[in-house]
Amino acid sequence: MVFKSDQLLIVVSILEGRHFPKRPKHMLVVEAKFDGEQLATDPVDHSDQPEFATELAWEIDRKVLHQHRLQRTPIKLQCFALDPLSSAKETIGYIVLDLRTAQETKQAPKWYQLLSNKYTKFKSEIQISITLETDTKAQVDSFKAKGAPPRDGKVPASLCGVDPKDIVAVLNEEGGYHQIGPAEYCTDPFILSVTIAFATQLEQLIPCTMKLPERQPEFFFYYSLLGNDVTNEPFSDLINPNFEPERASVRIRSSVEVLRVYLAVHSKLQIHLCCGDQSLGSTEIPLNGLLKKGSTEINQHPVTVEGAFTLDPPNRAKQKLAPVPLELAPTVGVSVALQREGIDSQSLIELKTQNGHEPEHSKKRVLTPIKEKTLTEPKSPSVSPIPPQNQTPPTKDDATESEVESLQYDKEPKQNAKGIGSISAPLAQPVAASGASEMVTSGQRIAVPATSHHFCFSIDLRSIHGLEISFPVNCILRYSYPFFGSAAPIMTNPPVEVRKNMEVFLPQSYCAFDFATMPHQLQDTFLRIPLLVELWHKDKMSKDLLLGIARVQLSNILSAEKTRFLGANGEHCWRQTYSESVPVMAAQGLNNRIVDLSYTMTLEDYGLVKMREIFVSDSSQGLSAVQQKPSSPLPASCPSEIQVEPRETLEYKAALELEMWKEMQEDIFESQLKQKELAHMQALAEEWKKRDRERESLVKKKVAEYSILEGKLQKALSELENREQQLASAEMELQRERKELQSERERNLQELQDSIRRAKDDCVHQVGLERLKLKQLEEDKHRLQQQLNDAEKKYKILEKEFHQFKDQQSNKPEIRLQSEINLLTLEKVELERKLESATKSKLHYKQQWGRALKELARLKQREQESQMARLKKQQEELEQMRLRYLAAEEKETVKTEQQELLDIRNELNRLRQQEQKQYQDCREIASGKVGSPQGSALEEGLDDYLTRLIEERDTLMRTGVYNHEDQIISELDRQIREVLAKNIASNQ
Repeated sequence: MVFKSDQLLIVVSILEGRHFPKRPKHMLVVEAKFDGEQLATDPVDHSDQPEFATELAWEIDRKVLHQHRLQRTPIKLQCFALDPLSSAKETIGYIVLDLRTAQETKQAPKWYQLLSNKYTKFKSEIQISITLETDTKAQVDSFKAKGAPPRDGKVPASLCGVDPKDIVAVLNEEGGYHQIGPAEYCTDPFILSVTIAFATQLEQLIPCTMKLPERQPEFFFYYSLLGNDVTNEPFSDLINPNFEPERASVRIRSSVEVLRVYLAVHSKLQIHLCCGDQSLGSTEIPLNGLLKKGSTEINQHPVTVEGAFTLDPPNRAKQKLAPVPLELAPTVGVSVALQREGIDSQSLIELKTQNGHEPEHSKKRVLTPIKEKTLTEPKSPSVSPIPPQNQTPPTKDDATESEVESLQYDKEPKQNAKGIGSISAPLAQPVAASGASEMVTSGQRIAVPATSHHFCFSIDLRSIHGLEISFPVNCILRYSYPFFGSAAPIMTNPPVEVRKNMEVFLPQSYCAFDFATMPHQLQDTFLRIPLLVELWHKDKMSKDLLLGIARVQLSNILSAEKTRFLGANGEHCWRQTYSESVPVMAAQGLNNRIVDLSYTMTLEDYGLVKMREIFVSDSSQGLSAVQQKPSSPLPASCPSEIQVEPRETLEYKAALELEMWKEMQEDIFESQLKQKELAHMQALAEEWKKRDRERESLVKKKVAEYSILEGKLQKALSELENREQQLASAEMELQRERKELQSERERNLQELQDSIRRAKDDCVHQVGLERLKLKQLEEDKHRLQQQLNDAEKKYKILEKEFHQFKDQQSNKPEIRLQSEINLLTLEKVELERKLESATKSKLHYKQQWGRALKELARLKQREQESQMARLKKQQEELEQMRLRYLAAEEKETVKTEQQELLDIRNELNRLRQQEQKQYQDCREIASGKVGSPQGSALEEGLDDYLTRLIEERDTLMRTGVYNHEDQIISELDRQIREVLAKNIASNQ
């Protein structure tokens, strides 16, 4: 015998719903109540088909379960719509489950329709199953409702009753993390990080009426992460914001489900752009998309929410600001990542900066006391070393991959500064020359061939013009030439917009390369390998697009005219310059020209490299050349007696060397002054461009605002003009209607006066006519009154004569007899009419009755024939004997009836004779004393009734169907006897 446990679990599985309306700002919660204990599911999205996937359980023993089943205790499930912002619960409907349907065997779930459904247009249903399970960890204590144990990685049922708003992040200072949810259940480590990468069009947030501080204002981004206030490094340029991307991270100890509920409640991360203590704009980053229902991405790789989010100024509705076009909208690039601790996190956002380069890595701030190193950016005037691979953020597309490569190789603060480093192509040995006179170096020592020259190649991509495509292009140029010592791509920045029939000058398009190689290698490389310049279209909302490629033949500069100039140390150098425009051909499809590119390239030859070996520093990869100055030994002193020419004396040589040194120093000083002048001019040009861009952006903003105001004013002016026209037309219509009303009024008044006058005349004439009629009527009245009196007198006389004649006539017997005869004649006519109708009814009745009897006879005959066919031969003789007996009896009956009929006829003859006798007596009586007609009529009615009964009985007997023993024949005989008795009694 299998032992059954006394402790059970009533498990209600709430799986999913259907036919619910979509309410994005609400959550759905189902609360189950049994025996005073209440459990609830996790809040889920209020969608068309919500997925609850929750099990609720109550612990109970078999005896108590049996009592509940006897009492039919229900399990009531109530569905609520929860507003996360206001925590308001709105009842949708309920479901009542019968505890008796719960079985220990697993049953298929069923769909239950919500009762008292608030959504009357929707037949909302929830799929539910109720089962009984054995509680293997049951205790001996009394019945108590509790949550079901954890199943298949779901949230423990003990947390189901917790209000999501009660789940908060608590800082654990000892462990260095934030605890979200109960510590005994929520033990999984996570890392939540927020990265602010870039920002664009921030000047649109500055109102025209706002006054910034007179000193250079500082702007920064601010947000709160789990109660910690975070700000990035301040910056001062809103048009080209130049700040280091920073990442703030916190460690979290929780579980996936609890963290999902927490992020659903705290679903927005607000980021503010601030100036001092004033917020210029803000945006909200949705966090509820990090952990989706049923998703397991967090276990394989970090989940992120990233993109360019639009900054909205505060109180836009109150300020009644016009909407900003999408291309001018201020945006901030943000990446929010959540990962399990131990999984490498890599930001997927495209890092963009405004100074022509991208940072090596983003700074990382630790808000909680985590023992983690804070990464800082190395500051070195020379080229920084290649960063480790795990510090370079991956990107989404190929274009940004190339930008990240440039981060790994090129770390100069400005792109127009000369890159240091060189590669000799055939030998693949890096050689560099630096303008610095001294630098402490350490690291690898590389030998330089004695025949190598120090070259400086510079290229300036000046402008693009002659666009052939119809749509505007937001373009940058990108190129790479490893022969110059760096495989990192060089790009122009920021992107510029190019339209048809316009020429655009490219910003930060100048770049110079210092390298050492042999002249024949340089010539061979320039002839074989052209410089490929790529034209990219950058779009914030989509992937970067490669439009075309321009081929720059570097060998053209070798045939350019050479010019001599003095180097920094007074040596003679050669310079060659070449300018040209090349077409940019389409990268895909046919080789069609897209646009023309104008460029200028310069090649400078500084002669042989004076150092024979260089030191490559591990930290900066910078190279310093140690100048080898030739020392000329002093000549030996000659004897005094020897006469030396003046040009051969030491004083003359010293003076000559001094003069040459002065000339050389003057040339160096002039070149330095030119360089400083060029640097200052470039700085002034950059500052002028910067201020010009600021003024241009402000002018654009003003123009946009004024265009919007102009549109509003034009709209208002058009509305006023339309309204004025409407008012003018309405006024003209009003005047016209007023004139019409005035003329109508005058016409009506004239008609009224005419009608009054005519009415008065008619009344006077009518009064005259009435008076004449009245007078004539009075005369007629007198005449008629006289005639009436005469007629009354004649009537009285005639009335007296009529009474006298009437008295005379009433006394005569012939008159009275005649009146009696008239009355009898009328009665006779009436009786004849009744007799005729009765005769017709009798004939019709007889016909119907005969038909019915014949039909009945046929039916009986058919029945008898069917019965006769089944009888045997012995029954035929008995039937014949019976027929003979019936025939004899019939003869006797007929004889008896004939005798009765004879007696009846005799009686009828006697009655007729008496009636005739009475009639004759009545005629002979002259005094008018006659018998009562009512008595004779009664006797005549009895005779007719008796005759009819006898005829009906004879008709029935003649059919052969009935005999004297039948009930109908007996009833007719009884009625005949009664009529005879009445007739005899009336005669007596």
